[in-house]
Amino acid sequence: MMKQILIARHGNSSVLEIIEKPVSQLKNNEIQIDVKAVGVNFADILIRKGLYPNAPDLPCVIGYEVSGVVEQVGSNVEKTWLGKKVIALTPFCGYATKVVVAKEYVFTKPESLTFEQAASIPVVYLTAYQLLVVMGALRKNESILIHNVGGGVGLAALNIALHFGAKTYGTSSPQKHDFLKKRGLHCAIDYRNFDWLQILNEKTEGKGVELVIDSIGGNHWKKSYRALRSTGRLGMFGVSTLSGSNRIKRNLQMIKSFVRMPKFGPLSLMNNNKGVFGVNLGNLWHEIEKISMWMNTILNGVEQGWILPHVDRTFHFSNVAKAHDYIENRQNIGKVVLTI
Repeated sequence: MMKQILIARHGNSSVLEIIEKPVSQLKNNEIQIDVKAVGVNFADILIRKGLYPNAPDLPCVIGYEVSGVVEQVGSNVEKTWLGKKVIALTPFCGYATKVVVAKEYVFTKPESLTFEQAASIPVVYLTAYQLLVVMGALRKNESILIHNVGGGVGLAALNIALHFGAKTYGTSSPQKHDFLKKRGLHCAIDYRNFDWLQILNEKTEGKGVELVIDSIGGNHWKKSYRALRSTGRLGMFGVSTLSGSNRIKRNLQMIKSFVRMPKFGPLSLMNNNKGVFGVNLGNLWHEIEKISMWMNTILNGVEQGWILPHVDRTFHFSNVAKAHDYIENRQNIGKVVLTI
């Protein structure tokens, strides 16, 4: 038997319930993992609220990433996996004490990482790597603006940008600035009390930056586009403006957000020498070869010492509602993890 965290209906964190059920029977190419830690992501909150595209139908179990120990393998999987400490990508099944996933989604855990650190890596670092390296083509001495740099993806992006030798700017609430500067951020911008675009223009002498990554959405993307200098790229990877506190407010925000979203035309992009792209790791599971290659690069970065995952806080599996509230209230710097 195993325990899972189920979403039976959309709503606030109180809809999360723990159930018990038998473990799925292994297929030939699958691995069963005794889970030690589970990564929690902002996307999980959007799914719980009914705001995430392509989410599974209710009732459902969510969760993209876990770490743990292999306890069973399918007939086509090498027995050497048994007993290994691993990290696994778990498309919509990770909120569980045991998971069964295809071998391709499983990676050996670096010995230097705790289970909590290991579970904090896949989603945020794969998203950041796709944004900065694969599609953003960030190079040494270029500049990047990271919105919500204190969040999970933001902190991972900062880590990668500094490794590549970029000049880093980031928006966040002021109470996070000291921590972010210690993590290497060159310029922290208080977006709550000041116009971040005006400050960025002052800091860059009106030039702007080569790359902006933006998870806010709506009209905010227009402003981020204006922050680009020539040859700049805007990477969009979420619409956090849709996460209102109640259904009526969320619906109004959704309508306003879609109305205000910019229309990026081919001619204006050509004339401005700018690029725009989108990233959604949740719609990339069919490209497991690419994901595996990126993940191995990230894990090599752990071994080499330049990937530095940060777990802000852990919650016990039974306190998943508190974990969701902690992220939803924007209290976290970096990653939140469930422990079992």
